[in-house]
Amino acid sequence: MSQLEPHLILATDCGSTTTKAILIERQPSGEYRLVQRGEAPTTVEAPFEDVTKGVLNAVREVEEISGRTFISDDETIMRPEKDGKGCDIYISTSSAGGGLQMMVSGVVKSMTAESAERAALGAGAIVMDVLASNDGRLPHQKIERIRRLRPDMILLSGGIDGGTTKHVVELAELIRAARPRPRLGIGFALPVIYAGNKEARKEIEATLGEVVDLKNVDNLRPVLERENLGPARDKIHDLFMEHVMAQAPGYKKLMSWTDAPIMPTPGAVGLIMETIAKRDSIDLVGVDIGGATTDVFSVFSGVFNRTVSANLGMSYSISNVLAEAGFDNIMRWVPIEITEGELRNRIANKMIRPTTIPQTLEELRVEQAIAREALRLAFIQHKSFAVGLKGVQQERSISDAFEQTSSGQSLVNMMSLNLLVGSGGVLSHAPKRAQSAQMMIDSFQPEGVTRLAVDSIFMMPQLGVLATVNEKAATEVFEKDCLIHLGCCVAPVGSTKGAKGTVVKITGKSDKGKEFRLEVGAGELLLTQLELGESVKAVIEPAKGWDMGEGPGKPVERTLTGGVVGLVIDTRGRPLDLRRDTPDRVALLNKWSLG
Repeated sequence: MSQLEPHLILATDCGSTTTKAILIERQPSGEYRLVQRGEAPTTVEAPFEDVTKGVLNAVREVEEISGRTFISDDETIMRPEKDGKGCDIYISTSSAGGGLQMMVSGVVKSMTAESAERAALGAGAIVMDVLASNDGRLPHQKIERIRRLRPDMILLSGGIDGGTTKHVVELAELIRAARPRPRLGIGFALPVIYAGNKEARKEIEATLGEVVDLKNVDNLRPVLERENLGPARDKIHDLFMEHVMAQAPGYKKLMSWTDAPIMPTPGAVGLIMETIAKRDSIDLVGVDIGGATTDVFSVFSGVFNRTVSANLGMSYSISNVLAEAGFDNIMRWVPIEITEGELRNRIANKMIRPTTIPQTLEELRVEQAIAREALRLAFIQHKSFAVGLKGVQQERSISDAFEQTSSGQSLVNMMSLNLLVGSGGVLSHAPKRAQSAQMMIDSFQPEGVTRLAVDSIFMMPQLGVLATVNEKAATEVFEKDCLIHLGCCVAPVGSTKGAKGTVVKITGKSDKGKEFRLEVGAGELLLTQLELGESVKAVIEPAKGWDMGEGPGKPVERTLTGGVVGLVIDTRGRPLDLRRDTPDRVALLNKWSLG
């Protein structure tokens, strides 16, 4: 990279089906903005078996739209930008070829194994299985499982530094007995990262050194009270480049073009989330709902977590959503009456024709009902995983000081959540932005005051890897071009049972000089006008028994920002009590409809 302030940045994301290219340009004002985008089918599989062909096709579309030249005569990306040709920086992410698939193992399932899973998920991996000494499986079952899965790499952890080495060495012996082969690259040794008790390194090397490609990094849990995930995540990224990407068709050529290491797509999305949360000192939740999986990202109190719900999606995995949620839970969101058989048929048709989109309003309502349950279930899974460290001594009170806890508390605090970002076709491409806002409110049930946004064209992966090269450019484009700000949701916590009269009163003055006064009763979902760029310094007064974050009945002062949808006030209670047999359910859903 020849310049600290590059003029043109070209970035691509090689997805499993589509390769997307974006062009970012530094404006005369000095700010960075998205100027063009293009896409083309990914070409990692037969008959092409060269990922760079799809990349070049996507970049050619950008060339045609922008009138610039980025591809040289010998079909490589030209750099640096000169005389209207080439770019200053070229970067890429990838989830083509199935992405990064890992197996993790640790001595104690709820401690070191869970820390290993967090490290792998945070690096953008799909975790195929979690092995632990106490997971209830017999040694031969674990060996067979390792042998059959054929992951891209294994992360082995266990023990605090200076502790016992026996159990983690036993896990290494199981890996040695299995003699696992990598998914890609015949004849290559499987990469295994050891991130456990440093006292066991010599024994681990003696056990695995001749069987796998062993790499040592700092312990994930050097002491019980602290996680140290950074070194393991960095090594996962390095090995993803060296072993996984290097074996995929055309990736060696692509790696020679890029100015920063190629990152797994989910890892890059997580990185831009972390960057924004750190820069703005906010708590945020992001979700990417795809056809086969739903990824949930969160940053609370500076702690990043990511989960992959590999069985919850809107096309290939849509039948799993029905199986997990059940007919009644999906039907409670459908504002029409249909039979269970008809719902099952619609879902089966979507699964066998995954690229189809709803053609009628009725089909759209059913699909958005299914999306609510997929998002809700994925978030439940995320909250159960995004927890404080387990096995840590915590001071509770004088009477039970330093009581040992066997399970961590969830870090997810909806009342402190500042920003909720949605991504994926069903959210980003909903016919009306208000539908996206309502799906996120119904699924995540935010509390207090929460800003809502959607990713306009799913450019978060490219911005994530760009953040490693030029954070200013990544964050400016994220704010101004990537996010579409929908507005704020005001949701007091309380029960609608027996609630009468006004439950929340909002008063204030907008920065445009308009007086703002609103009183809302229980059981409402109201949309009021608050334009994009407009804000209100408001006093929000909840009724007795309702809480906006300072305690029941106590008023709070908050800045409410507008968006393309507006300001949403949700007084339906938390948790939202809606069942299929709720009286007048269809009438309620139509009354609550924001779009």
